[in-house]
Amino acid sequence: MTRDLDELLRSLRVWAPGVTELRPFDPAAAPGSPLALFTEWFAQAVAAGEREPHTMTLATADADGMPDARIVMLHGADADGWSFATHATSRKGRQLDARRYAALTFYWPVLGRQVRLRGPVSIAPARAAQADLHARSTGALAAALTGRQSEPLTSLEELAAVSEAAWHEAQADPTAESPTWTLYHLHPEEAEFFQGDERRRHVRVTYRREGEGWSRGLLWP
Repeated sequence: MTRDLDELLRSLRVWAPGVTELRPFDPAAAPGSPLALFTEWFAQAVAAGEREPHTMTLATADADGMPDARIVMLHGADADGWSFATHATSRKGRQLDARRYAALTFYWPVLGRQVRLRGPVSIAPARAAQADLHARSTGALAAALTGRQSEPLTSLEELAAVSEAAWHEAQADPTAESPTWTLYHLHPEEAEFFQGDERRRHVRVTYRREGEGWSRGLLWP
C-alpha cells in the first residue's frame, strides 16, 4: 500500500547523522568577499561528496512581477559574476529580458549549507556564449541546437526527430553555433551563507555591496 504524503514526510530527517557533517563556522574568520567564501565552500562541498554541487535554483520574474524558479547549472563564478546559460527565447530568457534581475540558491545538504545570491544580470558577448557552449559536451551542443526551449511540443515523436537531427549536426560540426544561446552573469548585491547547526543555532552571514567593497553582518536563524 502506498504511504500517504504526511506519513512519508514524518518519516524523513534533515541532516541525518552519518549523512551530513555540520561543521563549525566562525563568521569572524570569513573572507572579505562573497566570491572568496563561495569558492572555499564549493571546494569543500565537492570534497565532501556532494552530488551535483554546481546545480542551483535560478529565480526570475516576468514583466508582471510573477515569480518563477528552476534548477540550472553554474557555468562559472569570478570577477564577471556567477554565470549560467540558456536560450534568450526560453521562458527564463524572456523573463530576464523583461526584468534584468535574478536570484540564485545553492543547497549542499551533505554539509548543511546554503548560499543565496541576488542582483542584476548582464549578458555576455555572443562570442563568449558560443565559446561556453563549445566547451561543453556533444549532448549539450545538440540540446542547444535543438532549441525551441519552453515552446509547446506536439509530441515526443517530434522531439525525437528534431533531437536526432541536432545530434548528427553536433557530431559532424562541434563548432556549430546556436544563435539564441546566451551566457548570463549575475552580479550579486546581496549574498548569504547559511551553515546549519544541530541545535538549530544556524549561522547566517550576509554580504551587502557598498561601493567597490562589501559590508558583512549576521541574521537570526
